[in-house]
Amino acid sequence: MKALLLEEYKKLRVTDMPEPEVGEDEALIRVQACGICGSDIHGFDGSSGRRVPPIIMGHEASGSIERVGSGVEGVELGARVTFNPMLSCGQCEYCLRDESNLCDSRQVLGVSCDEFKRHGAFAEFVSVPARNLYIVPDGVSFEHAAMTEPTTVAVHAVRRTPIKGGETAVVVGTGMIGLLTVQALKVAGCGRVVAIDLADEKLKLAKTLGADVTLNPKTDNVLDAIKDLTNGNGADIAMEVVGATPTVKIAVDVVRRGGFITFIGNLAPMVELPMQAVVTRELTIFGSCASSTEFPDSLRMLSEGKIKVEPFISARAKLEETPDWFDRLYAAEAGLMKVIVQPGA
Repeated sequence: MKALLLEEYKKLRVTDMPEPEVGEDEALIRVQACGICGSDIHGFDGSSGRRVPPIIMGHEASGSIERVGSGVEGVELGARVTFNPMLSCGQCEYCLRDESNLCDSRQVLGVSCDEFKRHGAFAEFVSVPARNLYIVPDGVSFEHAAMTEPTTVAVHAVRRTPIKGGETAVVVGTGMIGLLTVQALKVAGCGRVVAIDLADEKLKLAKTLGADVTLNPKTDNVLDAIKDLTNGNGADIAMEVVGATPTVKIAVDVVRRGGFITFIGNLAPMVELPMQAVVTRELTIFGSCASSTEFPDSLRMLSEGKIKVEPFISARAKLEETPDWFDRLYAAEAGLMKVIVQPGA
C-alpha cells in the first residue's frame, strides 16, 4: 500500500509499505480522509516526543471497511465508518467506568513513543479494533467524518464542565478546538459565549459559529469587558484551549467567584497558575483529555448541523501532495487551519 512515512524529523516520503495485519478483533479500513492535526505538526519536528520515526502518522480519519478479523461480527463490509484513534484495553478500572481515555495501557494510532508504536491513517489502509468503529450517518461526507475526533475533544471538555443552562462561558483561544468548543457550549445550553483570541480572523469565524461576543486582548480590556457583560461578577465558565501561562491567567481572571475552569490546551508541560486567586475565589478546575464516549453524539451533531466543520477545512490533498502541506502548516502559513488528506484520490 501507499503510505506517508515520517522517515526522520522534518522528512516525509510517500512510499510502499506492507498492508497492516488484521487481528481477530480488528477491521481493515480503506482510508478515504485523514486530517492533519496540530499534534502531527509537533510530531513532524520531534518537539512532542510522540512521533519517533519511522512512523505513519494520522489519527483523524474515516473510510470504509475492507475486511474484518475472524472474531468480528455485525460489521458490514463496505460500511462507511470513522473511529476512535485511542485504543484501550476494555478491561481495566478506567475502561469499565467508560473512561477509556484514561486506560492503563492506552495507545493512539499514528503515535510512536517509548511505550508503544502504532502506525496511523496517512495511508491507503489502517487497522483498527472493531469496537472503536462508528458508522457515519448518511449525508455526512468522509471529509466531515474525519473531523469527528476533534469534535469529540470539544464535546468531552464541555461535558466535563458543570452546565445547567443559561451560563456565560468564555473560550480562551479560538484555534480549531476552541471554535469547536464554542459550538459545543451553545449546544449544551450556555446562554452567552465569549471568544478570546489574538487573531481577528479567528474571532470573525468564531462569531459566525455562534460566539455572542469576541474580544482581542491586543485591542480590548478583556476583564473589564466581561465584567460589563456580567454585572461585575465575571463569567460562570472559562474554557482554556491553549495551554500557556498567559492564557491560563486570562481564564482565571475572567471567571466569577465559585466559577469553573476547564483546561483543554496542552501546549506547554508546565504553566504558572495564580494559586491565591484559585483558592480565595474558590474556583473549580477540571482537566480534559481527548474523549471517551462522545463519538455517537458528536456524529449526530455533525449530521444535524449543530456543529459545523466545513469552515475549518482549508484544503483537500492527495497523499503525494501531503509533504508540501506539512511544510506550509509547519511554517504557520496565514489562513491555513485543517488540511484533509485523501489517500485514495
